[in-house]
Amino acid sequence: MTAAISLTTVVGNPKRLSRTLTTAEALAAAIGSELRAEPRAASIDLAELYLDGIEPPHDGFEHAATQVHTANVLIVGTPVYKASYTGLLKLFLDQLAPRALEGVLAVPVTIAASAEHRFLADLQLRPVLAELGASLPVPSLALRESELPALPEHIGAWTEAHAPALEAALGLGRKPVGAAA
Repeated sequence: MTAAISLTTVVGNPKRLSRTLTTAEALAAAIGSELRAEPRAASIDLAELYLDGIEPPHDGFEHAATQVHTANVLIVGTPVYKASYTGLLKLFLDQLAPRALEGVLAVPVTIAASAEHRFLADLQLRPVLAELGASLPVPSLALRESELPALPEHIGAWTEAHAPALEAALGLGRKPVGAAA
């Protein structure tokens, strides 16, 4: 029997259906597979969410906020823009209630054009997610655009390396061989 976990992605790329979205969704699928979990997945593309404007928070925002708040694992993806995460992602995070991510395990995903900017969004994004109450027990997935053609290999290596910590944080520890059911 597999555990059911809720995997939600939220992507702050201003381009709809972006490579950042594809990367975040691929990571969510890999995490679900590696944890041998029955995933309940949701994907929030902020470019779609805010297509009709940003003021005030609307029904789409409320639905997205609920999905984010009720996720077991939240994958937060952003390209690096001007050495930071996007304004679109900042807008969404700023609209969340204080401690909205309490009890949620978050994994930041950043895609940068240059090696110099690879970790800058991570250095700024992790503290914001922690301030919102998220648990961040594993390193971020930080990629350069030039690494995207080998995305499956990068995601596979990251997931294999960090699945034990994710399992432990989610309380999904595997029983030792021969243990009573």
